[in-house]
Amino acid sequence: MPTSVHQLDDGAWLSVNDAREVNVSDLWWLARHEFCTCEPADFLAEGFVEIGVDHPNIEGRIAGRCIECGESGVTDWLTLGRVIDPVDGRFLAVDPESVHVPDRRRRLASPPE
Repeated sequence: MPTSVHQLDDGAWLSVNDAREVNVSDLWWLARHEFCTCEPADFLAEGFVEIGVDHPNIEGRIAGRCIECGESGVTDWLTLGRVIDPVDGRFLAVDPESVHVPDRRRRLASPPE
């Protein structure tokens, strides 16, 4: 069964199978990143810019700013969650309060806009 993944409300939500699963406005701890010089960066998510799939992970690039230094921009790819059961489409979101390492690799499978 295919899993539907897309952004809602101008990038404010990640929707998986028509359910709002991950919202912006969370603080994300970013380690080993190129977003700013803070290590780790305390990143305030302001909007999803791009969503992609690296099965079973759902990943995204997020616009926002570092609350320590004020640098703003877009992250590299972050894992937002994982489809844990492709049959019923169950999704498990990551905890933004844990430490995340952005990945610069470009995702090959991006859902249509």
